[in-house]
Amino acid sequence: MAVIKVRDIAYGRLRSPDLDIQEEFLTDFGLRRVARTPTALYMRGTDPIQYLHVTERGDPALLGLGWYAQSEDDLRTLSKVPGASGVEHLDTPGAGLRVRLKDPNGYTAEVVYGIERPAAIEVPPCPINSGSEPLNRAGQLMRLSSGPSLVKRIAHGVIFTPKFAETLKWYREMMGFIGSDDLYVGSKDNVIGSFNRCDLGDQYVDHHAFFCMVNANAGLNHLSFEVHNVDQVFLGHDYLAARKKYTHIWGIGRHLLGSQVFDYWEDPWRRVHEHWADSDRLNVHNGTNLVPIDEGLRSQWGEEPPDSFKGYVSP
Repeated sequence: MAVIKVRDIAYGRLRSPDLDIQEEFLTDFGLRRVARTPTALYMRGTDPIQYLHVTERGDPALLGLGWYAQSEDDLRTLSKVPGASGVEHLDTPGAGLRVRLKDPNGYTAEVVYGIERPAAIEVPPCPINSGSEPLNRAGQLMRLSSGPSLVKRIAHGVIFTPKFAETLKWYREMMGFIGSDDLYVGSKDNVIGSFNRCDLGDQYVDHHAFFCMVNANAGLNHLSFEVHNVDQVFLGHDYLAARKKYTHIWGIGRHLLGSQVFDYWEDPWRRVHEHWADSDRLNVHNGTNLVPIDEGLRSQWGEEPPDSFKGYVSP
């Protein structure tokens, strides 16, 4: 029985020694500064969300992931969990309320509610002519502007851990996640990875908001951000490559599980950030699949994941 059922992922919280360098990378990646203090940086996308990436000044580290509660009552319920903070008032952009918990790996899970929503950043429409709909752009020319990818929102976080079963159980119980695809090696009861989505009943949600997998060390594998369309994945790739200062990890390709068209890049402290477009969307009636790991981690097209990435974590 879940304690609450979160609505979506809210943000990732990292720590970096130089906020100027972090902001430069995130701007090149397609985020925009909302606020900055001497000790923290807040970045947003084009969706009407205050911030989706928080960086605190200090030694490089993953601090945790933020999640949206569905109600203030959910925060009160969560605050009664042993070890949880009380309901706290945020002094960050958009204010709001928060409860903090420690997951089995020591990372902080922050659950928030009531953060004021800003106006969306307008993005020009980009209709696509296709085989089945050849006149979506009738009489119009396709002329794309070069520059950073247009990031909409954060979409999921991925944590690897030697405490896989404990971590998966904790997140499903505390956040109400349900499995989309569980990955196994050898026998089907040897599950070593799990894609999890939010449980909003009949409402369709992303294939996964949280992925967890067995690893010798605990840490962040990547943070993932949705962009507006497939063109934005390619435009972002070209822009980051042209900057000649960032490391490309994997892509462009299309995942099998989740189906996203993806591209992965490292920030200056080797924290992997993903652009994607076009995800599968599921609801509570879709259930959970059990998939052999060799099939589950492959691409439908594009290169296969490099071995260095499959087991990679940043602390």
